[in-house]
Amino acid sequence: MVGTILDVQEEYSSKIMSSNSKIVLIAIITSLLFGDRPYAVVLGIAQDGGAPHAGCEKSCCTSLLESNKKEKVSCLGIVDPVKKQSWMIDATPDFPSQYRILTEDHGTELMGIFLTHAHVGHYTGLFHLGREVMGMKDMPVYAMPKMKDFLENNGPWNQLVSLGNIEIRTIIESKEIRIGDKLFIEPLIVPHRDEYSETVGYRIIGKEKSIFFLPDIDKWDKWHNDIFQLILNIDIALLDGTFYSQNEIPHRNMNEIPHPFIIETMETLFGLNSTNRNKVHFIHFNHSNPAIKNNSPAYHSIRSKRFNVSREGDRFNL
Repeated sequence: MVGTILDVQEEYSSKIMSSNSKIVLIAIITSLLFGDRPYAVVLGIAQDGGAPHAGCEKSCCTSLLESNKKEKVSCLGIVDPVKKQSWMIDATPDFPSQYRILTEDHGTELMGIFLTHAHVGHYTGLFHLGREVMGMKDMPVYAMPKMKDFLENNGPWNQLVSLGNIEIRTIIESKEIRIGDKLFIEPLIVPHRDEYSETVGYRIIGKEKSIFFLPDIDKWDKWHNDIFQLILNIDIALLDGTFYSQNEIPHRNMNEIPHPFIIETMETLFGLNSTNRNKVHFIHFNHSNPAIKNNSPAYHSIRSKRFNVSREGDRFNL
């Protein structure tokens, strides 16, 4: 019996040491690869419903269930390794694990959350900040005016405000917000089924590089900005890749859930040279999108045209 207890204790200690070693190793690798420069890290790549997706019995989801794997909902972290601070763009249904990655794996304190819009995959993770879970105190949440009004006047979100779990800070179209030393973020309004709020993408501007994060938009020709010109003037673009093509979900009316198909975006941007096309990384994949799987024909088609497919853990210097 004593031997068994000692074996269990040794196994538990080994697991603790292994976990601590993993965190230290991640910190060392991060320091070697990125030095003291701020960076962005992809914390999820799936559309609002994640993958596997509720109600889906097709192989795109059953294969994930059988292998006990999942893709987290689209989310981007911004990390300042010097000050050990981080920010999150969108509070997703996968907030607990994404919060842990930013705070534990990257060794930071979460300093604020920037919201893109009021669709379920982009703000509902805020409830984890409330009294039933974390009981956070005055977490800064950055939102456009209609988004702020939505949170303040609808339950259960208004309870987060009244109890002081979150402090909503209004952001303004095209106005930069300084979040760190030579580190800024700027919201850009885009058209996208704005039932409850505006929808924005974010340009993140560092000392040396800039990133544009846009998980949702209706169609490129509805936007007052020119995506072609925007790509020319930034270093990395994480763009809406919800659907690969028109016939992906035949049982749904695609006009009710408009997004630029990946094949449309590639056609729109194919006039860019290969260096500029290589800046584009598709993200926010619906579970039905074949590009969500490595080595699929859709994945290889995207790569053959010198565009990229985002994966959780991708990092980009700022």
